Amino acid sequence: MPSVNLTDAASLRLQSISFFLALFLLSAVAVRGIWNGFRSDFPRLPRLSYPKAVALVGLWGLLFVLVLTMISGARELMTPGAWKKDGVTYSLADEQKPAAPVPAFEPSESVRRDKLKSLFHSLVVYAAAHNGQYPPPNDTAIPASLWHTAHASGMPFIYLPGRTTTDPGRVLACEPELFGSERLVLFTNGDIRGMTSDELAPLLKGVK
Repeated sequence: MPSVNLTDAASLRLQSISFFLALFLLSAVAVRGIWNGFRSDFPRLPRLSYPKAVALVGLWGLLFVLVLTMISGARELMTPGAWKKDGVTYSLADEQKPAAPVPAFEPSESVRRDKLKSLFHSLVVYAAAHNGQYPPPNDTAIPASLWHTAHASGMPFIYLPGRTTTDPGRVLACEPELFGSERLVLFTNGDIRGMTSDELAPLLKGVK
């Protein structure tokens, strides 16, 4: 037997038409029921048949289309050129879509190490002039920019005061948890090592 095969677009369009046609006919049934229900309170109302109910629903639909067309035309007249077609709808011509968020700059490990090296150089110069004692936190003898990490937030390093150049193997400064699981740690002898927070925790005991 011959068969008719529709394309996907035609099939979707047929489904849409069938849905709205069924909804239209069901609306006519509802209107007829409501109208004839009023006849018990208003006997002078004529009885509404189903064909007349279909015609009434169709007339209402045409009136709604006319009103919406008038509103759309008035909007265009009051704001000429303010609307542009965007797909199947309209949007404001000067409306700008929000820009995609720009990912925060993530400094490389070499840049992070250079920051710690610069800090250590200034700390050593200070210690050489103060009997091997490293400075207290945020001492003005150290440039303020050196106390801060390479992170975009500018968060300062965690600094451990009270250290001296004769304390080998002790932590002098380290990064906060800003760059993932591994943090760069500066020791009093100038060594810089990568350590996890769990490995670093015992060395920072008592430090807030």
